[in-house]
Amino acid sequence: MSAAVPGGSGEVTDAAEVTVATEVMVAAEVTVVTEVVEAVVAADTSGEKAGDAAGAALAASAAAVVAGIPRQPGPEAPGTPAGARRPGPAGLAGRALAVFTGRVLGRYQAATVRIGFGLVWLAYLLREWPNRRLLYGDTSPWSTELAQRLLADNGALTVLPWFGGRLWFELVYHLAVLAALAVLLGWRTRASTVLFLVTVLSLQNRNVFLGDGGDNIVHLMAIYLVFTRCAEVWSLDARRGEHGRSGVPLWTLLGALLLVCQLGGFAGTSLDWTSPAFPYVGWAPLFWALWAVAGLWWLVERLAPEGETRAVLDALVTMVHNCAMLVIAVEVVLIYATAGWYKVQGSRWQDGTALYYPLHLDYFTPWPGLSGLVGGALLPVFLISYGTVLLQVGFPFTLVDRRVKNALLVVMMAEHVGIAVLLGLPVFSLAMIAADAVFLPTAALCWVGARVARIRLRRAPLS
Repeated sequence: MSAAVPGGSGEVTDAAEVTVATEVMVAAEVTVVTEVVEAVVAADTSGEKAGDAAGAALAASAAAVVAGIPRQPGPEAPGTPAGARRPGPAGLAGRALAVFTGRVLGRYQAATVRIGFGLVWLAYLLREWPNRRLLYGDTSPWSTELAQRLLADNGALTVLPWFGGRLWFELVYHLAVLAALAVLLGWRTRASTVLFLVTVLSLQNRNVFLGDGGDNIVHLMAIYLVFTRCAEVWSLDARRGEHGRSGVPLWTLLGALLLVCQLGGFAGTSLDWTSPAFPYVGWAPLFWALWAVAGLWWLVERLAPEGETRAVLDALVTMVHNCAMLVIAVEVVLIYATAGWYKVQGSRWQDGTALYYPLHLDYFTPWPGLSGLVGGALLPVFLISYGTVLLQVGFPFTLVDRRVKNALLVVMMAEHVGIAVLLGLPVFSLAMIAADAVFLPTAALCWVGARVARIRLRRAPLS
């Protein structure tokens, strides 16, 4: 059983040959995102000529990203019959539906988001390891009794109150570390992303007064990742392919644990089938559905890998993945849009002095000398304050232009790096950069992946 929706393992790529295809994503009936997909590295490493040819292809792909995507060919383009009629609205809708149900959109973006948030949560847990008991454990000022009173009101999911005590807390905390590492590496992602979801929600809901905004983003993305096929590339699942014998024992073990938790009586209302609040569905239906679908997928793969049932199941999980990726993209757009419009209403943002004040607070100045240098220059403070508002308000509108969107992404990621350094908010900044990755161009991600693969091959010992 793996974290994403079934079918999370993809093709294995070990070295270099690039295939560029085109992928169309229709978002909210107003944004059409055309991206280059499927650059598969697979050349024979025994010959240097093949490597040079692959390098030339990769360089050409990178040049295409820098120069921008060329315009679509007109009716007189080669390969298009003269006088051929362009498809009408019904034809375009049919093609979009075929792409939406038959193609896994944003495979490289999904893998980047998975790696990014696995890294963010792992880094946070390791950084706070010395303070873990004070933040979430038995010595926390927000005691277990207070947390349980709040949980009774909001019905949030957390496994920490099930048993209490230091031993149970240590087990959950270190399970969270292992789950984050498994998500980062893409190992058994259909199972590891579910464990990632449970451990993220368990720790964050245990003490809701911790966090800097990045925790909310990790919270949401931990839910969305469960429904994506985020291990098709750049993962141990993709490297393993259909081989590997730990899937069935892991699936059986997780099913048994879920049954014990369901019937043991110690889970309280955490695993109820219904919820008093919207959407009125508890966590038990979700976990059992994911477990059952993973088992059904394995069974169909073994009994009828080329049958109609397999095709229908693949189309369904592909649609779920594409919907989840669309939700992630919309979520990022809403984060920037709401942040920008709220800033417009603030008087400090209106007069361009908003950045000045946090740079003079001890809590937000990990490098006092650097913060004083930036905060003491009025022009940079003014420009950064106004520039932040313009970037956040304007980002949703740049999605219609690929070049402007890519340029703005670079600026926004650089801004988040500045926030991490100047204001001491690394978790928030890394979480936003990982979320922004859903809009990165596929060709650029493939180019980076091919470069990393080359470096790995060069360092590998000769057999």
